[in-house]
Amino acid sequence: MKPAPFAYHAPTSIDEAVGLLATWGPQDGRVLAGGQSLIPTMAFRVARPAHLIDINGIAELAQLRVDGSVLTIGACVRHAAFESNTVPGPTGALLRNVVRHIAHYPIRTRGTFCGSIAHADPASEWCCVMAALDGVAVLRSRRGERVLRAEDFFQGVMTTALEEDELLVAAKLPLLAAGTRTGFAEFSRRKGDFAIAMAAVCYRVEQRVMAEPRVAIGGAEARARRVPEAERALSGRAPDANVFATAGAAAAAAIDPLEDINNTTAYRRSLVRTLVERALEGAR
Repeated sequence: MKPAPFAYHAPTSIDEAVGLLATWGPQDGRVLAGGQSLIPTMAFRVARPAHLIDINGIAELAQLRVDGSVLTIGACVRHAAFESNTVPGPTGALLRNVVRHIAHYPIRTRGTFCGSIAHADPASEWCCVMAALDGVAVLRSRRGERVLRAEDFFQGVMTTALEEDELLVAAKLPLLAAGTRTGFAEFSRRKGDFAIAMAAVCYRVEQRVMAEPRVAIGGAEARARRVPEAERALSGRAPDANVFATAGAAAAAAIDPLEDINNTTAYRRSLVRTLVERALEGAR
């Protein structure tokens, strides 16, 4: 099938883009960056935007940069950017680990980090990373700029706090301290399929016990989030298999799992327990 007719706009600056969104956003205007979620739904006419605002011509949005202790990811930075050693330290190691789980290589060369979090699919790996690291979303409109933490930005299944006239210009992640161990695990029925559940973890070891543990899950609930019950099971404990199993059980007990035609709530709980353990065991 082919998309329904639409008006095409190609701004060359952020100001021009937010101006177009101010005009056309409330009239079913949509932003095009990677298009890996939007274009298929347009082809099947599930989505019929009247106006398409293509932001790929805005050079500023293609920047991936480190500012002190913060990684800034522009709205047009592709998934594939994280397959290299561009991002330093433990944050870079986590991103390199996660990106290989995202779809297939051709999709990673076109899809974007910010497009993924704006779409807010529960099965998005980047949403899980944003939740784990307390990342922030930078939103711009003619009304000004808003900076929202992941827990405030993600609101439910494919639902965010992004307003119709706002452009997600960047996401920001902290650069984790040297020595931080990070891990990630997910399960899908076939390589490249959407994940049924996933877990991202990080912690430091100080005086032989874990400090500042973070445990986030995705895919299993309506939105990615941290699981404080699992984090409390880790804090101040030595990193070993028994402690990791306790944290996995705590995460499984704490979630409110999605249920669908293929996956029961009990199955997703079981997956979360296993994946949290695996992510912790594999943390490096």
